[in-house]
Amino acid sequence: MSVSLIPPYSPGLNPIEQVWSWLRQHYLANQSFNDYDDIVSQVCRAWNGFLKSRGQVAKMRTRD
Repeated sequence: MSVSLIPPYSPGLNPIEQVWSWLRQHYLANQSFNDYDDIVSQVCRAWNGFLKSRGQVAKMRTRD
């Protein structure tokens, strides 16, 4: 019996890592934040932008 195990550290195989990478590339890279509320606001803006990109969500969901 052959069992294929995911390596102990394999962020490329974890779908949420792809989401964070996309958020950083499109919304959160090279920014400074004023305070905690600013961080939450910017991350919410990024998340809502990601959700509006339905094609991107579907692409990440159905990848090989």
